[in-house]
Amino acid sequence: MAKTALITGATGLLGRQVLKGFNGAGWDAKGTGFTRASPPTILKLDLGFEADVAATLEQVKPQVVVHCAANRFPDKCDSDPAGTIALNVEASATLARLCAASSTLLIYISTDYVFPGTEGDAPYEATSAPKPPNLYGETKWEGEKAVLAEYEKAGKGGLGVVLRVPVLYGEANTPAESAVNVLIDAVWKAQEKGASVKMDHWAIRYPTNTEDVGRVVKDVATKYLSTDDKTSLPKILQFSSEDKMTKYEICEIFAEIMGLPLDGMVANTEGNDPNASVQRPYDCHLSTKALKDIGVPVATQDFKGWWRREARAYRK
Repeated sequence: MAKTALITGATGLLGRQVLKGFNGAGWDAKGTGFTRASPPTILKLDLGFEADVAATLEQVKPQVVVHCAANRFPDKCDSDPAGTIALNVEASATLARLCAASSTLLIYISTDYVFPGTEGDAPYEATSAPKPPNLYGETKWEGEKAVLAEYEKAGKGGLGVVLRVPVLYGEANTPAESAVNVLIDAVWKAQEKGASVKMDHWAIRYPTNTEDVGRVVKDVATKYLSTDDKTSLPKILQFSSEDKMTKYEICEIFAEIMGLPLDGMVANTEGNDPNASVQRPYDCHLSTKALKDIGVPVATQDFKGWWRREARAYRK
């Protein structure tokens, strides 16, 4: 009998690839969405309603739930703090409580932004102390703690797992879905007459492909479900590419691939504006040691190679 999985946020940038990864490996996987739901594969679910969440879990009876749904854009988090806390923390705690009650494995997708990213600190281990630099990071860290606490309260420690990932790129419905993909729009804007597009050349990013994350999530689920003593496995895992670049350097790669000049873009090395409402870290590089220690492969696609294949979709 096929193993069963439920992916929240399955209409989003990451959720789509996680769902595809499970189904491609022979699982019976379903997703949840809200405005973009398309039953029977993507079930409509408002994660803010506990009774609806419970009904969906009863309907699907998953062995693993992967919680991808989140408010994940730092600027949007700051403009709607109540909504961000409701989804990133409160809904995560409710989902964890319901999953723990039925002894269902829950993989909570978190972020490298739980760390301050202070110069000289990275790489961060899974056991490093979080100190989020902004509301987005704070709510994801609170979500991590809430999920793990619900499993401990239920006496099901080992079935609640956190997986932290960095900035993501990959197959997208629109460039704006990804903080990486959207930079192609900036490269095109730099082609306009008299353009002077300022682009960050200070913070270091490790753009990671959503397809790779999907594979790792499926491998983690398989490992944890097949391990009798789940308390022997880590509760927090981290996955990241080793491709290291600033946003400006990403734009340079895009321009090179598409044969475009970048004279209309200015490298901004100033770092954070102390008066900006959202402070961003300098370097939050995640160590993948905990994944390697449990035998999960952490290889990733080559950033430039992936974009050479995919850039034709972004040409004008």
